[in-house]
Amino acid sequence: MRLLLNLAAVAIAKDLGRAEFDMWAQQHGKQYDSAVEKELRYGVYKNNIADIDRINADPTLSWSAGPNKFTDMTWDEFKAAYLMQAGQNCSATDINGPEMIEKAGLDKIPEHFDWRKYDAVSPVKDQGQCGSCWTFSTTGNLEAGARIHQRKALNISEQQLLDCAQAFNNHGCNGGLPSQAFEYVAYAPGIMTEQDYPYTAKDGNCVYDESKTVLDVIGSVNITALDEHEMAQALVGYQPVSIAFEVVSDFMHYKDGVYSSTDCKNGPEDVNHAVLAVGYGEMKGKKFWDVKNSWSDTWGHHGYFKIERGVNMCGLAQCTSFALIQPDSEL
Repeated sequence: MRLLLNLAAVAIAKDLGRAEFDMWAQQHGKQYDSAVEKELRYGVYKNNIADIDRINADPTLSWSAGPNKFTDMTWDEFKAAYLMQAGQNCSATDINGPEMIEKAGLDKIPEHFDWRKYDAVSPVKDQGQCGSCWTFSTTGNLEAGARIHQRKALNISEQQLLDCAQAFNNHGCNGGLPSQAFEYVAYAPGIMTEQDYPYTAKDGNCVYDESKTVLDVIGSVNITALDEHEMAQALVGYQPVSIAFEVVSDFMHYKDGVYSSTDCKNGPEDVNHAVLAVGYGEMKGKKFWDVKNSWSDTWGHHGYFKIERGVNMCGLAQCTSFALIQPDSEL
């Protein structure tokens, strides 16, 4: 009798797991080519849910995990589809940040700051299955800079950067760096809108039209490596700051809280994802950066995440920069 009850409990648990998977698939618009493919994805989903449960059961962590649109992907699949593949060495970037910080005259900065409170940050976008995060970090930086310095709300083209910025050591869907993308925009000169140069999530031929430029930059400002205080000064004094760091497997499950990891590396050659720091603060004694991602607003906390500040977490302080935009003289 006990054996029968145990078997019944297992069957019920299996049915509940299947029902949860079906609800998740419907929520995220998942469609599979065959029953075999669906069964395979269900198996991956179950493994990821087990990982999420382990994360949430760890009392030492200051962040939580949850299912999202990536929960039917293996780590290898996710890494190949969404992260930069070409090696990027941030240590090769020339540093010119201290001079800019000195011009800003910021001896002290507030304990908390968030550009979203000033309507200076454009909406979260979705890079799709292309390692183009560096273009979204770049456009997010440019869009914020345009709002802050020129009072312009722009939707800037990532595709132009994918197609046209290779000469500046960028590699399309295989990766790049925002600082190098800023240098391309200064050289082009200028960048077009998303409407005039729409995103395709794949590499294409450059069709830049200078007559349709909506924003130009003077150059790229590169912040001193490992100096997170200087990062905060730049963020408060100028605009959100582009950063790059190493994503490891648990990060794809991030939901909320202040992310930290003992598995990621923190060297200048380890970064594989570029994002945009829009603010900073402290939560339950842990300092953090508020960061805008490019995996849609359904991932993480409405498309954002918090990551530990002050310890070069996952190499985030190795390669930080922002675009220098000419302020509108009428402001």
